[in-house]
Amino acid sequence: MSDTTDRVKRVVAETLRVAPDRIVDNARFVEDLGAESIQSVELVAAFEEEFDIDMDEEEALQVKKVGDAVNFIERYLDS
Repeated sequence: MSDTTDRVKRVVAETLRVAPDRIVDNARFVEDLGAESIQSVELVAAFEEEFDIDMDEEEALQVKKVGDAVNFIERYLDS
């Protein structure tokens, strides 16, 4: 598991207040982890702070799964 994955999962656990063992790559933020719309915005902000990046919020809010969030963030880290 990559450092990015570990950090994403930690941020998700803290922001959504869910057990870390529920946060798997194919877990969906809303359906599986219970994120509400305001929490989705909070997640974007938390990811930006954790990784010191500025993401396109509209594009970021289209990311639905944990693994997709890792890939999305890594694109910003690589650029």
